[in-house]
Amino acid sequence: MHRLVYVVVVTVLALVGAAPATAAALPRSGASVAVAGQPLATTTDVMSVRGAGPYRIGASLDRLTAAGLIDWSVATCDGVVAAGATGAWAGVILLAFRHGRLVEVSTATVPPYSPAGAGVGMTFAQLETIYGPRGGLISNDAGTATAYLVRVGARVELFTGHPIRPGVGAFQVGTASVVERNFRQGGTC
Repeated sequence: MHRLVYVVVVTVLALVGAAPATAAALPRSGASVAVAGQPLATTTDVMSVRGAGPYRIGASLDRLTAAGLIDWSVATCDGVVAAGATGAWAGVILLAFRHGRLVEVSTATVPPYSPAGAGVGMTFAQLETIYGPRGGLISNDAGTATAYLVRVGARVELFTGHPIRPGVGAFQVGTASVVERNFRQGGTC
């Protein structure tokens, strides 16, 4: 029975592109990123410009749904579908698909953290310390909101403000053409 579960997990991860399709042993330890000097304990601790767990930027909504990794979805507008994750990621992340492909993963919880150790609840000054010249504060086009942006190629990490206290209230990752543009210009929906 244990082997069957292992084969199913490897198959699901291979379908969404999160693991090789070989039957190599799965690692038993969690992520290797450290926050405040402490090693992270589970795979739900890290969200990067590549995505979160099996929810990889560019993954197909159809494949993730067929693999049982999507709990709910709702079409919004302009080819965008919002969706919820299952399993350990349920209630932790929200997903956005555009024309059937994952373009954004967002959270307002802790964990997950970025690979550098940044997350919700930190101040923008703490983000400046963590990222240095790799990131910077930006404002939306209307000048009504501030966020901290880290570019990694054509993708970004975006830390937006909290509505009732100073600091980070949400953490988003994905393609710059969607995540950064939605912050700067407002969503299309």
